[in-house]
Amino acid sequence: MLINYTVKPLFGIPVNWQTEITDVIKPHSFTDRQLKGPYKMWEHKHYFIEKKNGVLAIDHIHYALPFGLLGILAHALVVRRKLDDIFNFRSTTLDKIFPA
Repeated sequence: MLINYTVKPLFGIPVNWQTEITDVIKPHSFTDRQLKGPYKMWEHKHYFIEKKNGVLAIDHIHYALPFGLLGILAHALVVRRKLDDIFNFRSTTLDKIFPA
């Protein structure tokens, strides 16, 4: 499955992003990989583990930024924090929807 969307990773500048859903093992895991987008490489593995009171979601993300030294600087100053914010928001939202 291909997913196309627009993100605004830096300074509100829109960037087209295309990911492909692969390695689906229902209902345990799947992977999304960037085919086109803001990263030099992006691979996000989603794992779901059934627990007594619900489901534990685990993310493993491997990514690299383009632009060499400039990408390293952008990661340190902006990108890492933005990714942390995105996944913290998701976690908080899921906890509200599915309280323990």
